[in-house]
Amino acid sequence: MTDETRAITLSSYPRAIVHLDGDAFFTSVEQSIHPGWKGRPMVTGKERGIIACASYEAKRLGIKRGLALHEAQRMCPALLVVPSDYETYSIYSKRMFTIMRRFTPMVEENSIDEGFADLTGLRRLHHTSYEQIARNMKLAIQQELDLTVSVGLSLTKGLAKLCSKFRKPDGFTAVAGYHLHLLLARTPLGEVWGFGPNTTNLLHKHGLANALDFVQRPEAWAGQQLGKLGREIWHELRGDVMYPVTTEEKSSYATISKCKTFTAPSADREFIFAKLVRNVESACIKLRRHRLRTGLLTLVLRRRDYSQTALEARLNRATAVPQDLMPVITQAFAALYTPGAEYRSTMVVMGKLEEDREEQYELFQDRVRLDHLADVTRAVDQINQRLGKHKVALGTALFLGHHPVTARDDLPLRKQNLLPGETPRRRLNIPRLDLPAHGEGLPGA
Repeated sequence: MTDETRAITLSSYPRAIVHLDGDAFFTSVEQSIHPGWKGRPMVTGKERGIIACASYEAKRLGIKRGLALHEAQRMCPALLVVPSDYETYSIYSKRMFTIMRRFTPMVEENSIDEGFADLTGLRRLHHTSYEQIARNMKLAIQQELDLTVSVGLSLTKGLAKLCSKFRKPDGFTAVAGYHLHLLLARTPLGEVWGFGPNTTNLLHKHGLANALDFVQRPEAWAGQQLGKLGREIWHELRGDVMYPVTTEEKSSYATISKCKTFTAPSADREFIFAKLVRNVESACIKLRRHRLRTGLLTLVLRRRDYSQTALEARLNRATAVPQDLMPVITQAFAALYTPGAEYRSTMVVMGKLEEDREEQYELFQDRVRLDHLADVTRAVDQINQRLGKHKVALGTALFLGHHPVTARDDLPLRKQNLLPGETPRRRLNIPRLDLPAHGEGLPGA
């Protein structure tokens, strides 16, 4: 047996890790609740002017995520374009993970449309093989949600993620330990989870072409070239778990960011500033929800042509209160904004996060003002929690309406078709199915 075909391990499944990845998740959800749209090339992202997700019918025409809508419509005049309905996507995501948890309690939500599950030791409980458990999970999601998912099964999260990519869409790939070398030999370095373009280029310079070439180098070499991350990936690809499936929700953050793309580019100074402040308010809400404060603020204005300007400000006192940040934001915005230029989005990134604990005031700080702001912020949070996000906001919110209404302001159908008793802000967590009368518009009708 040659080095290229020698098995890395003879164990079949010392651990059984599943990676489940939704196929074109946003458009698949839209086609699930609007059956008449199935089989049609469609995209979401009408509100941004950029494709957020493309159906596989659209992908076959060369239309992909990040492409400008006008360019996509030039490529396919019959393209169906809809605004993103993130509320409904979130509902489907929660239901998908609920189905996964019926098979194992060890489920990790990696993103809205993908997750990991640890099936180790569950063959006796389910009276079947690991492969069949994973297939049953995939089938349940398809039958109950009318969504296809691609599933990978192997020994580690890194390997399972490679497997799920192998046969998309609607794929299933299981690779036992004694077949790892076959999978790795077919895996380009750029597809390895954790390898970016720079790492891939570095490894190519050392004569490596695929993942098998990488794991056949000594562990010490991987660590020398790529550090701790390189060693961890080396072990993961060889079937040694370095990143266990974890069920805890994410509670630690290095940064918190909020970005909002306008439905149409704008040169209105008050409107752009109001959008920036709204991002700051949203980021501060998240900080307070996780009992954090920020000591570093980065503000970004992105122009119509996607060029951008940014400014970083270090705070002399960490905070999670927007009013504390307004002097810095006002000064930074004045330095970033170019009169007459059209902008398409604003972004705020909050770093140097620390736990929000009982504060030790400095000698010359205005303690009365700080205590007053803390009381006001708590009251605002309570009101907004009861009545809806941003019901009480800073005065700049008055300028958010200074914007022409265009086709990109169209609401998702779920927000247009409210159930009795619902409001635009408060709705039941129930998607609304759009079933054509007498089967009209259904596939095959």
